[in-house]
Amino acid sequence: MCPKIKICGFTQADNAREASLLGIDAVGLVFYDKSPRYVEVEAALEIVNALPPFINRVGLFVNADSSFIDEVLCEVPLDTLQFHGDEAPIECSQYAMPFIKALRVHQNTDLIKMADDYRLSCGLLLDAFNENTYGGTGEAFDWSLAKVALDLPIILAGGLNSDTVADAVKQINPYALDISSGVESAKGVKDIDKIKQFIANIK
Repeated sequence: MCPKIKICGFTQADNAREASLLGIDAVGLVFYDKSPRYVEVEAALEIVNALPPFINRVGLFVNADSSFIDEVLCEVPLDTLQFHGDEAPIECSQYAMPFIKALRVHQNTDLIKMADDYRLSCGLLLDAFNENTYGGTGEAFDWSLAKVALDLPIILAGGLNSDTVADAVKQINPYALDISSGVESAKGVKDIDKIKQFIANIK
């Protein structure tokens, strides 16, 4: 089974639609204003409305106030929430929606405990630890740390591109892959040729 593919950090509706027609499974929208891929609600709605059927629409938040998340949900029809900060399990589950919890993995990360803590999530996203930012760095972590039997689907992120993805799938066999900078021509602008090559190298 090929892993599912989520491409995160779209900022343009036409770009998102073209990419989604290549056979990806999910599109991520970043609602974190410190990210270069941040989208306002109006732009996010344009992107979502441009997508073809059966694409999962994921909203990414980092330590956001619940009032802000509620505001986004009132305006943008999202399918899944992705929490990329230090949110506690109860903060993630309060919206009665499917959610993904992102973890910044390092040597001391206890994935078994985290899987138990966030057992109501629909998956754990494993990304590289960086003390200065919450994801989107393009950095890889030691993938051997992800070779743990968990009860939740694993979504692998960080340092993925067309050159590294085949090795990542071979090592981890994740449920899904989450890529952003590895298929970009500029921050927030996805390169269609890079996406095609990325998909081809998975297969």
